Amino acid sequence: MDELRAKAKELLSTNEIDLFIGYEKGTRVPRPLFVSNAEDAEKLVFDDKCTGNLAVYLTRKDIVGGKKVGIAASYYALKSISQLYDENQIKEEKIKVFALANESIKHFETIDEIKQYLKEATPPTKQADDELMGQIDAMTMGERWQFWTNELSKCFKCYACRAACPMCYCTKCIVEVNRPQWIQPWAATVSNMEWQINRVMHMAGRCSDCGSCGAACPLGLPVHILTHKMAALVKDNFGEPTEKGNVLSTFKPEDKETFIL
Repeated sequence: MDELRAKAKELLSTNEIDLFIGYEKGTRVPRPLFVSNAEDAEKLVFDDKCTGNLAVYLTRKDIVGGKKVGIAASYYALKSISQLYDENQIKEEKIKVFALANESIKHFETIDEIKQYLKEATPPTKQADDELMGQIDAMTMGERWQFWTNELSKCFKCYACRAACPMCYCTKCIVEVNRPQWIQPWAATVSNMEWQINRVMHMAGRCSDCGSCGAACPLGLPVHILTHKMAALVKDNFGEPTEKGNVLSTFKPEDKETFIL
């Protein structure tokens, strides 16, 4: 922790960065901290409880807006940063990335270093999510439909799931388009399902599986299980995502077509 504070102070004092995005102690769990001067770097914390995906702020022009940025990145934030770079949303020369590896701070000089690290690193366990997904997979089609109908009928479309996702950076979301009206704006079971299906489809091959969407839901709806399952299906059927594009924007002639009835 002291190592990160010292590095953030150095970078801010020498004007190598204008802003450091990290974590500070919160009421229950660490919360985001935006440091613009060396003195405030003392508030930084970084341990295995810092799981929030801070990459969500890297496309926020009101926060980042052309600044040189340092960021404390969890494993899943690293995946998001890599994907954002592939989608031309961040510039390598504008960002300095730090991660917690083997209880020490690791500084990544390049995006390629991040990609290599992700290939070799062991992802954090998701036991609770895997167990729930296993329970859902064991259901009949009718039982699954009833499960998601019951869960998503509670949604009141606050879009916290969208706000928490680093990959939801569109300047105008599909739910805000009304000519034509793709998705009904009011909260109702069917329109809620339409929203979540659209959200998950747009995440296909892009989602880091960080779970921020589910963690942000004020009702505790397990919407992250939808993207968790989608990520697993994409990996099983198309392999790991690459910088060449996601599964909705690219194809190969040898892609499986077994899903076509």
